[in-house]
Amino acid sequence: MNGEDTPGAPASFEEAMAELAQLVTQMESGQLPLEASVAAYARGSELVKYCAGQLEKVESQVKILEGDMLKPFADGDEAAQ
Repeated sequence: MNGEDTPGAPASFEEAMAELAQLVTQMESGQLPLEASVAAYARGSELVKYCAGQLEKVESQVKILEGDMLKPFADGDEAAQ
């Protein structure tokens, strides 16, 4: 019973976004039974949380890179040498 009824964490951000888009399309079609719609909504909520977490991780990494590596170019005096 742990098959399709309870899918696990997506393998990647892109996979999560693709699954989320598919769920939205299914829900917007209006052809899902009520129980399936509720399950799709719950899964979509999990996917949104996963994606938000992944984006937060990337944002933290970018902030670290900006602090350590992405510095402004040298002033004109140093560039001329």
